Order: sequence, then C-alpha cells, then structure tokens
Amino acid sequence: MDFFAQQARVRGSSRRLVVLFVLAVVAIVAAIDFVVWLAFGYRPDVDGVVRSNVPLLLGTSVAVVCGIVLSSLYRIASLSAGGKKVAQTVGAVEVPTDTTNPQLRRLRNVIEEVAIAAGAPVPDVYLMADEPGINAFAAGYSASDAAVCVTQGCLDQLNRDELQGVIAHEFSHVLNGDMRLNIRLMGLLFGILVLTVVGRHVIWFGGGRGGRRDNNGGQVWMIGLALIVVGYIGYFFARLIQAAVSRSRESLADVSAVQFTRQTDGIANALKKIAIYSEGSVLHSPHKHEVAHMLFGEADAFSALFATHPPLLQRIRALQPGFGEADLEQFAQAVRRGEEPPPMPTAQRAAQAGSIPGVSGRGVVATSVLAGAAAAAATGGAGDHGASTVDRAAALRRGLPDTLAAQAHDPESALALVLALALSAKADVRQRQLRLLADAFGDDVQHAALALFGEASTLAAEARLPLVAVAAPALKQLAPGRVRALLDALDAVVRVDNQVELDKYCLTRLLRLQLLEAQHPRSAPVDGRGKLPASRDSVKLVYAVVAAKGNREPEASRRAWLLAIQHVFPGEALEWPQLPEAWQQPFENALNELDGLLPAAKELLIQGLVIVVRADAVVTTEEAELLRVICASVHCPMPL
Repeated sequence: MDFFAQQARVRGSSRRLVVLFVLAVVAIVAAIDFVVWLAFGYRPDVDGVVRSNVPLLLGTSVAVVCGIVLSSLYRIASLSAGGKKVAQTVGAVEVPTDTTNPQLRRLRNVIEEVAIAAGAPVPDVYLMADEPGINAFAAGYSASDAAVCVTQGCLDQLNRDELQGVIAHEFSHVLNGDMRLNIRLMGLLFGILVLTVVGRHVIWFGGGRGGRRDNNGGQVWMIGLALIVVGYIGYFFARLIQAAVSRSRESLADVSAVQFTRQTDGIANALKKIAIYSEGSVLHSPHKHEVAHMLFGEADAFSALFATHPPLLQRIRALQPGFGEADLEQFAQAVRRGEEPPPMPTAQRAAQAGSIPGVSGRGVVATSVLAGAAAAAATGGAGDHGASTVDRAAALRRGLPDTLAAQAHDPESALALVLALALSAKADVRQRQLRLLADAFGDDVQHAALALFGEASTLAAEARLPLVAVAAPALKQLAPGRVRALLDALDAVVRVDNQVELDKYCLTRLLRLQLLEAQHPRSAPVDGRGKLPASRDSVKLVYAVVAAKGNREPEASRRAWLLAIQHVFPGEALEWPQLPEAWQQPFENALNELDGLLPAAKELLIQGLVIVVRADAVVTTEEAELLRVICASVHCPMPL
C-alpha cells in the first residue's frame, strides 16, 4: 500500500459516496412525494389529479431535498473546529501537553514520535477515560487540525509496540485524507436521520397530539409517520454505505502501519488482544455509531451487514498469514500468564514476507513512510533493514533537551521557544530582532526568547523542525490574534537584514502552514485536479531550489536537477531556471500550484524530489528541511 494509491481510492470513495447520496435522496423524495400525494392529492373521482398537484409535489420535493442537504451541511459545519470536536462528541477529554501521568506520557511520546516520522504536526491527543475496550480513531480535516483519540483500554492492555502499531494505523488515515471523508459520512447520516426528528414533530404538532384526526389531522399524521419510516430506512442504507466505505480502507491502514513501524507484531498483537478480551473494542458512548466508521476496531457487537471493519481473524491473517484460532488460544494463555506472546512461527514469517510489500520478519524493505512506491521507483527499490523511521524519530525525540521539550508543551513558552529558534547567530542582527520582539509582544516574551536562545542555538540541526512539530499542539491553543502576531513577528524577524537564512525560512513556512490550516480546517485542499505537464514551470523551480540549496557546486546542482527532470519529464529538453535572489515567494507560489495536483502527479513529483536529494548520495540538513516543507505544502507524507 502506498500513500498516493490510497489518495486515489479516497477520491473514488468520495465520488461513489456522492452518487449513492444522490440516489438515496432521490428515493427518499419519491417515497415522501407518494405519501403526500396519497394524503392530499389522490381523488379517484376527479380528473387531472396528478396535473393539478404538481406544485404540491414540487414543493414537497424541494422541502425534503433542502432539509436533507442543509442538515448535512450544518452537521459538517458543526465539525469545522476539526478533530477535537469529533473527539468531544464521544465524551473524550484532552490529554494535557505537560501531563506527568506515566500512561498518558507514554501515549503522547508515541504520538509525537509517529508525527515526527511522518513529517506531520503532532495532533491533539484525546482520551476516552470511561471506555475499557481497545479502540482509537483519528479525526479532522487535515493533518494540521487532526486529533487522535484512544480508549483507556488501549493504555491499560497494550504494551508500547502494540500502542505504536495502533497509532501508526490511525496516522495512515490522517495522511491519506480519510478523515475528511469520514466527516462527510457523519454529515450524510445526520442529514437523513433528521427526517425522523421532523416526522415526530409533525405528528406531535400537526396531527397526533391528543388523538385528533379532524381538519386533515389524519393526513398530517400519515406524512409524519412516513417521514419517520423513510428516515429510518434511509438511515439504514446510509449505515450500509458507511460500513462499506470503511471496510475498504481499514485493511490498507493495517498494512500501512506495518510499513510505518517495520514490524507486524505490534498491530497484530493489538488485534489479537481485542479478540481475547471480553470488552474487545466495544464502546459505550451513545454516539459510538456516529464515529464507528473511523475507529480502529468495531464499536459494537456487529452483524456482517453493518461491520465497519473486516473480521478480526481476517485482519490478523493479512498481517500474519497462516494464523489460526489455535494460535489465538495460545496467545491468550500467554497473556493470561503475564508472559510475552509467543513469536510468530517461522512458516508464518516466510509467508508474511511474500504477502506484505516491504515486510520481512520484523524488518521492512522500504524507502519511505506511506510513500514506498514513490521512493522505490526513484531509488531502484534500495533496501534498508535498519531501524524503522519511527525508531529514528523516537531517537530524535529522546535526544531533545528536557528543558526545551518541556517548553514546547506550554502555549506561551512554546511561543517563546519558536521565536528563539528564529533568532540569528549574529549578535548585531539578533539585537535588532529582539527589538522587534519587544515591540510585538513586550519585554517578557523578548526576555523569554533570549533566555532560550543559548540552548536552542546548540540544538542539532536535524532536531529543529521535529521540535517545532512537538510544539504544534501547544501553539494551536493560542488565541487566533496571538497566532497571527506570532507569524507576523517570525516573518519580520527572519527578514530583518533582507538575508533570509534557509533554516529560518523553513521554520516560518512550516509554522504558517500548520497554524493557519489548524485555525481554518475546511480551507485545506479537498481534491486536486491538476496534471504535471501543466505545472512544468513550478516543478522546475521547486527542484531547482532543492538542488541549489543542497549542493555547494553549481555543476552538482544542475546535475541533480537534470536527473529529476529527466525522470519526471522524459525526453523533454528543459533549461535550468535562474533562481531569483528573492526566491521564497516564487517558491511558495509554485508549491501552492503543485498542491492542486492529482495524487498520481504528486507521486511523480515526490519521486523527482527524492532523486534530487539523493543525487550525490548525501542527504544534507538543508535538503531534509526543504523536503519537509515541500511535503507539508503539498499535503504528502515525508519520504525516508
């Protein structure tokens, strides 16, 4: 499974969902029109009945369509606050960024590590504290406003590897665009179910109260009953649509979690624990069916008709071929004795290596996070049996100085921290920057940023943007005006001497993308429609910036650029673009255009970027930071 193929599948699911939604609405309108015609228009002894009631039926049709569509849009708009709104719907509470609870600290650490590995901002973290089942979900419009929510059962029953597997599964939904589709499904269900609410009110206020049936009360009662019946039937079929869309994505998310963590035992054992514990993955929230399609496991004991996930054994066998019920019983006995689960049999490991792309036992031959196809094409499928991307991210996370990591978890201190990261190493320039900070925020913030500058300036170059990712949840808690002031101050600080340093530019661009998108989640791009040839100039410029900033010699830059261009536009004779001195704005304009590409075109774009970066077999910090910024700008996960 790769990111771009999944994006294409999500687009296909969205189109099918629209078609099914339209068909459902047409069927509902036809059914209600028929009942209205029977109640008010059927006169067998009068000629021209149908013709004389066209205005009535037309008005009924318009009213029903508007009611369903407006209710769906209202529900979607009510979730515009992002993933946290969905988490709050099921009664979840936010996990503080500075929590000292060991279980919650472990959860936040795992989520931070996976986010760093993906090149994504750390999402908001929520806990369903009263849910003993093992379950989790990710919600939101995009990675910048995402929330990851887990049950208390995940914390109580899963070890670190298993929790990591569950979180990696949820991050695949974050990166693949599933979350926006999930919110559309929630809106669809609500819009159809509203008919039943309207029907009850029609019966109560129009024809059913007190048993009256005079003055057309019987006809009104009939219409109210029809609304209830049709609404529940529509809801039944909408649930079927919801379940079918969900099932098509869950197995792919399981496999992507394996590619992410480079081991199957974590997520497979989490699924096994769901199978052996009495609570399983069941939720007790009254809103569980509303979020059933986005959960890690089934929300309830299910019938095959409404199952939002494939059967547990089927999911486990997809990860560990040959696993059977006898193996599950052996696993259950080991867990009850408090022992480590038995290792996967050798035969299963051999079968697994051939069934899951990039998996070989506990190692994985992969060159990217959820973008394996792109990097494999660009690098010839070079294998890497070393530590997983998440393991490397964990090492980066553990390597962050404790004082800076602590500052990243509080909104105001996180603000001072990112300002400190933007300060120049040149004393004269830094003095001018500090004056700007004093003007923007006052002396307290200026002093706080200066106090953090000493340690921040010694931070390893590759740890700067990961630290910003860790600070993202705290920064999102700032008031909108405070966020705007921060972004404006960062722009002014990094441009104070008209010589924008690349690392400072990357810091500012990344924060602007993430914080503004978190404030306006629905502004995130929905479906790209562009094709690569139409964006040829933008591709040339973006590749040229990466090549020029990643190589000291002009000839090496041109060679790296040409290799990528030949891969993306084979057979075309294109000239090296002359980079303007102020390259940042043209670069951003190019990225904005490329964000509108189709998934297949983005795949080719990322392949070219990997070629540029690896042309000299050395990945510099400048290249890595630019790559992180580009991937965030075009809403793709980071290649390895």
